[in-house]
Amino acid sequence: MAFADSAEAVEALAAEIGENIYMDIAKWHLYLGDAKLHTVLADRFYPMLGNGTPSEDDVLKVLQDIPIKLGGGRQTVSLAEMLPMQCQVNLMDLLEEYQRKL
Repeated sequence: MAFADSAEAVEALAAEIGENIYMDIAKWHLYLGDAKLHTVLADRFYPMLGNGTPSEDDVLKVLQDIPIKLGGGRQTVSLAEMLPMQCQVNLMDLLEEYQRKL
């Protein structure tokens, strides 16, 4: 995978995240692309990929640091709490595969 610049690489990573990773809300799947969270994650993960694949703890820390407001902001939970465990595993796999292609 050859990118002209890092912005193009971040956009490609964001697209992968947006299409494949979702929040589970009352058994509904809200994909991160639809929730406009894919670029936030790509911006945070892309620099980490320069040092190899991020560890599970690194990924979890990023997910925990992203607040999701519910009920018009009356409650806030972390993105980590909104992603099913399988999506977290899929995110790790996605990052590993993406890093391999860089």
